[in-house]
Amino acid sequence: MDLKKLAAALIPDNDLLPPESYEEIYPERARAPKAEVTRLAPSPTGFIHLGNLYSALADERSAHTTGGIFYLRIEDTDEKRRVDGAVESVIRSLNYFGINFDEGAEIDSPLNKYGPYYQRRRAEIYRAFAKRLIERGLAYPCFCTEEELNAVREEQTAGKKTTGYYGAYAKCRNLSEERIYANLAAGKPYVIRLKSQGSADNKIIFRDEIKGEVTVTENDQDVVILKSDGIPTYHFAHAIDDHFMRTTLVIRGEEWLSSLPVHLELHKALGFRPPRYAHTSSLMKMDGGTKRKLSKRKDPELSLDYYRKAGYFPLAVVKYLMTILNSGFEEWSLKNPEADYRDFPFKVSKMGKSGALFDLDKLNDVSKTEISKLSAEQCYDFLKSWTDEFGTEADRQHFNDKTYIIDVLSLIMGIGGKKRRKDIERAEQGVRLIDYFFDDTFAPEYIYRFGKDTVNAVLKSFAEKYDPSDDNGAWFAKVKAIAPEVGFAAEMSEYKSAPEKFGGNVSDVAEILRIAVTGKPDSPDLCTIMRILGKRRVLKRLSDAEIR
Repeated sequence: MDLKKLAAALIPDNDLLPPESYEEIYPERARAPKAEVTRLAPSPTGFIHLGNLYSALADERSAHTTGGIFYLRIEDTDEKRRVDGAVESVIRSLNYFGINFDEGAEIDSPLNKYGPYYQRRRAEIYRAFAKRLIERGLAYPCFCTEEELNAVREEQTAGKKTTGYYGAYAKCRNLSEERIYANLAAGKPYVIRLKSQGSADNKIIFRDEIKGEVTVTENDQDVVILKSDGIPTYHFAHAIDDHFMRTTLVIRGEEWLSSLPVHLELHKALGFRPPRYAHTSSLMKMDGGTKRKLSKRKDPELSLDYYRKAGYFPLAVVKYLMTILNSGFEEWSLKNPEADYRDFPFKVSKMGKSGALFDLDKLNDVSKTEISKLSAEQCYDFLKSWTDEFGTEADRQHFNDKTYIIDVLSLIMGIGGKKRRKDIERAEQGVRLIDYFFDDTFAPEYIYRFGKDTVNAVLKSFAEKYDPSDDNGAWFAKVKAIAPEVGFAAEMSEYKSAPEKFGGNVSDVAEILRIAVTGKPDSPDLCTIMRILGKRRVLKRLSDAEIR
């Protein structure tokens, strides 16, 4: 059979460049010997999840720790599943967590010399190489219909055979020249398949960058490399793009281990040296007493939108994932509490070989710690960003007064004080915590431990005495002065020595005032709260809080 003639009939494009010319178009990158070139290569299906962020972080760290390149490639060979805006969503979601690309799809970068970064825009490259494989007898046309393929699959399943297109089941593998051209003349649709040179009887010993030595069965499947519309399958495009984008390390989920033999054979058939592969373990969670994979259907925390809507501090999510990625990160972080996580010497070889356990409670603890480190300005920016997207209209209005909010946050979060608040794990909690500083969200619970006469006497007396210019000492002196007026002890020592002589003590006076002003029995420094609220608002709240 004249294979060049066949290739020209199957792929009649006369303007295709010779495959070897792409070696000049996409030359080897100028990089240090150990600098990694990694990529994130999602399908534009609209859903980006925690597993994607986990892999992206590993990719980004592997590249940037070594002084290399991290790029974004969009594997859009499946047009039916494409979702408008999906690419922008991927970039936006990863940027939110501080994962930035050096080059790639929709990335404005001077390094963008290895594109297009959309696979459907690289069709001529794939067709050129598919044509060359046909010329070499390593690929052939397959005219099998979907019904015929389903029948073969049913036969294999019934006979408990490995499913797929191989050996005696590869009906079109050895079609005669006459039959092929007759099918073409009849206008029968066809795909191009790899003519596998492998055998299921042979084993491949492969060095995985995470799992170490892995033994897999050699590929014997005649996989599709070009679909009937001329668009490549993922497998074929993956091999060509990783070669010409000069990828050195592919980090992907362990579910892709089964495809490794196919990818290795494709690289060999194409004359390419394959990149190194690192297969990550699946993210797991405890469900009852057993471990299971995080599930799109069962676990809302798998979606990245979950963390944005809930208001987790982005850096906290990243730092927590780092503890899963490399076991040594947590100890390093404790020794270097102020260090940037990017200073950690990340190594893909240190990633866990077995399922990584995702613990939401531990993430909450990390988030509390990270939020507690924020300056007032940083805290404001974080909470405002959340309210802009997910808060109520009232929340957004509140955050328009930056000066006021920063004063409030400084007090509430203990910024600049002796003890920072460390119980806020999400933005929504922080926003709700300051509701009582605004009249439209002030929802007091006037639950007093004392009767009407005592409560009203305390409130009226303080209202008469209150001066917003008082420092903490003068303010507290006025609180103490009220205590004897209602039969309370002005000094705690007095009260402790003879509690039966008093109806309460000075701290009880403060509690009544606190409930009136904040609506709660507990709060940060009440004098400062009053100062922030202002005299008009304080006096109104004291009046409104009287028992009628």
